[in-house]
Amino acid sequence: MTLSPLKASAYLFKIIIPLIFFVVFYGDTSAAMAQNAVKEKFGAWEYRCETVPGEPGEQCLLAQTVHAEDRANSSIGVIILRPKGAKDGIFRVVAPLSVFLINGVSLKIDQTDIGRNAFFRCFPTGCLSDATLDDKLLEQLKNGKIATLVIYLSPFEGNRHLVTLNGLRQGYEKLR
Repeated sequence: MTLSPLKASAYLFKIIIPLIFFVVFYGDTSAAMAQNAVKEKFGAWEYRCETVPGEPGEQCLLAQTVHAEDRANSSIGVIILRPKGAKDGIFRVVAPLSVFLINGVSLKIDQTDIGRNAFFRCFPTGCLSDATLDDKLLEQLKNGKIATLVIYLSPFEGNRHLVTLNGLRQGYEKLR
């Protein structure tokens, strides 16, 4: 199965991009973390929310930073969110700028290959890959133990990142 990239809308970028940068890359050193503090933890997942100017309520997400299995200096951010009014959620991978874009990111849940997804945009802090979190993928993630994400730094050099799925079911229910 090939994961189709989600076309980014202006609404998503207005809400999510600033939150991604602060949550995934700046950690507790950012002054902005005060408003993006971890509200709750679900296993390995952090539940974070942000109040977006001009929007009612908060936009919340689940986030996890994962280091490569064999490279200490390679890490990615994994974000799961459900935009207000959207039927499906979004499974987002934020990879370093050094990623080889053409290969995209590969996803395997436990021993099942799910597919590859393209990177659709890069910013100074990383490149984004979004997959629609449809019912089938969501159930696979909720029922899985480990998701293996592979990003490529060259056409033939893949870095494996093991994402713990423990707590995802409970965290996603909170996003609803």
